[in-house]
Amino acid sequence: MGGMTEKIPASLLPADGRFGSGPSKVRDAQLAAITAFGSPMGTSHRQAAVRGVVAEIQEGLAELFGAPEGYEVLLGNGGASLLWDAIAFCVAERRTQTAVFGEFSGKAAKAVAKVPWIGDAEVVEAPVGSVAACIERDGVDTYLYPHNETSTGAVSQVRRVGPAPATGADALTLVDATSIAGGATVDLAETDMYYFSPQKCFGADGGLWISLASPAALERIERLGAERWVPDILNLQLAAKNSRKNQTLNTPALATLLMVAGQVRWMLAEGGLEAMEARTAASSLAVYSWAEARDFAAPFVERAEDRSPVVATIDFDDAVDASEISRFLRENGIVDIDPYRSLGRNQLRIGMFPAVELADVEALLACIDWAVARGVGRRRVLAPARPQDSGTGQLSSV
Repeated sequence: MGGMTEKIPASLLPADGRFGSGPSKVRDAQLAAITAFGSPMGTSHRQAAVRGVVAEIQEGLAELFGAPEGYEVLLGNGGASLLWDAIAFCVAERRTQTAVFGEFSGKAAKAVAKVPWIGDAEVVEAPVGSVAACIERDGVDTYLYPHNETSTGAVSQVRRVGPAPATGADALTLVDATSIAGGATVDLAETDMYYFSPQKCFGADGGLWISLASPAALERIERLGAERWVPDILNLQLAAKNSRKNQTLNTPALATLLMVAGQVRWMLAEGGLEAMEARTAASSLAVYSWAEARDFAAPFVERAEDRSPVVATIDFDDAVDASEISRFLRENGIVDIDPYRSLGRNQLRIGMFPAVELADVEALLACIDWAVARGVGRRRVLAPARPQDSGTGQLSSV
């Protein structure tokens, strides 16, 4: 295996080397808000100071996403993993359909399939690196799919499955937007719950879930909460009641709330969701164009329209060990570009969330080129046999 201990020239390095797909880069201004004068850190989440931060988040997100009339911003303890179970208790009724095309969409499907009151948990599945879409079926009351599959870097189109509940239909469309909410425009009217955790585009820590919920979703949550026993921590009816008071059921991580509030303010000041989409589009175009122009790399997601603007997965040729590239870059201060653990591919995964600067993405790509050109990650492969070898190949460095 090739490799060198030479350092990448400082002039090539990005100003900020954080390209993780979650937790993601946190802007300095967000961190400063935690310790700023007047910060509510160390005070009760039932008091006005903290409730004011929650209210700011709710109002800011409603503005950022252009929430239709009647939609509410709900918050709860735990992350998207907890919300998958909460949906199984409080939203899914009897028959569900889930689109699965990666690790996280698969976990959501398993959550609703486990509860005894779901008689039919249908799954529409596609191979990793492609996209599956829900298909309208008679009797399905809940459709679930991800806007962006974080593990594979594939993005789907946000659309309502079947007629809207306002027309008398009883099917809800739930969209897991954990890794893309805040990084791409979306029409919330196409969804009944558009939910996410804040450790991706919103540059905060985990431990919190946020959902923009339609009146139809809120009605079902209220009804099922009255009909079923639900553990309090999973009870979306309680989450809704507390959210209307600008608080969460249990004590939240106050630093996370402050970081989310700071990021929402920044997003709105920079031009809103359209401006955030422009930032992620520019970064992702740079990454995919770079990969397509290299003989040792290629985008993992084959169809250009399925490639995520916020999480890029880039396959490497077998002659180059991507894990060695990642290790070497980490030694040079460029971190968290390893592939998702269960994929088992020779690839890099690059987070391109709104806070990541295009100039830093371009510097990352230049550093990969620099490393590969100097033999970092080069594997020893079997070279073609020469006539004098009598048909026996020999190992050589490529």
